[in-house]
Amino acid sequence: MRVLVTGGAGFVGSHTVDLLLAGDHDVAVLDSLDPQVHGEIDGLPPNLRQHQGNPRFTFIRGDVRDRAVLQSALTGAEAVLHLAAAVGVGQSMYQPFHYCSVNVGGTAQLLDVLATGGTQVRKVVVASSMSIYGEGAYRCGACNAPAAASRGDGQLANRQWEPHCPSCGEALEAIPTKEGKTLAATSIYASSKRSQEELVLCFGSAFRLPVVALRYFNIYGPRQSLANPYTGVAAIFMSRLLNKKPAIVFEDGRQTRDFIHVRDIARANLLALTCSGADYQAVNIGAGRPVSVLQIFEALARVLSMPVEPVVTGQFRAGDIRHCFSDSSLAHGGLGWTPQVDLDAGLRDLVSWSLDPGTTSRDLVDQAYAELDRLHLLR
Repeated sequence: MRVLVTGGAGFVGSHTVDLLLAGDHDVAVLDSLDPQVHGEIDGLPPNLRQHQGNPRFTFIRGDVRDRAVLQSALTGAEAVLHLAAAVGVGQSMYQPFHYCSVNVGGTAQLLDVLATGGTQVRKVVVASSMSIYGEGAYRCGACNAPAAASRGDGQLANRQWEPHCPSCGEALEAIPTKEGKTLAATSIYASSKRSQEELVLCFGSAFRLPVVALRYFNIYGPRQSLANPYTGVAAIFMSRLLNKKPAIVFEDGRQTRDFIHVRDIARANLLALTCSGADYQAVNIGAGRPVSVLQIFEALARVLSMPVEPVVTGQFRAGDIRHCFSDSSLAHGGLGWTPQVDLDAGLRDLVSWSLDPGTTSRDLVDQAYAELDRLHLLR
């Protein structure tokens, strides 16, 4: 089939384009090539140059919010993988209009064009995010029951990082997060991703158009921008190490996330586009293993043989959470998907790509954190 991939020049998109073309699908990529992610480039972006000259591949430079460009890009498309988005928790807190315009407005424009007819689209897959959960799922061992987690300003001011049971006050245990957990976005980025997901699922139900929202957990791997200070933490740490600078770690560094390799994400995208087992659902895509932020830094430093100590600031960044990792059994049952890339092998893969002479690792982390501090978003 012919697939339109919005944001297809990026990290996740380009890996998925590779798989689609390898599977004999025709692919059109629509991407604005945001300089914050791609730098200043002309012509075909580096992530897609391996497909130059392929008659089944088309690249269109343009913004998903531009109706005329979007309508043209949809010509002949039978499926849409909607990845175009502004990404980053910290930056979203002081650029709410931009994030909502790109993420919510861009999605609304796509659905508006589909609603008017004239397209052949029969499947839409949208990139959602684990960030829409806010804190992940927890249970209280003392109460022997699930518990909702929150961390108030007073607790954080006292550097008490772990959530406590609202009933008995004991520390909570993080457990795998299932799709049925109540959503509680804690950042502008998360709110915009929740809106994206809800718009697509609502639209699909109303128009009887099969749709899937994939809730990605923390993606890492080759092609993730090492020059974007608001990208994933593994890439940020990698950029700092390559520039011989210590990583900046918030709180105590023991906050945990679920790190999933980009090739596993690309496989999930392909399955969601070509299978019907997850239609009309939101589905977790994660490795299901909690790993601390400090563990990621230490693993990267070890692979690089760099004895660099991180700077653990003891600060809290507005919009951050403590723990969240996935229960991805729904993806396994509905899509036949399970993660295949081991974390250690995946981090070595990231390091190997990062050391390539053609990879840009310009470090802008200090400037980004200075901006957060100036706006009182670090506490």
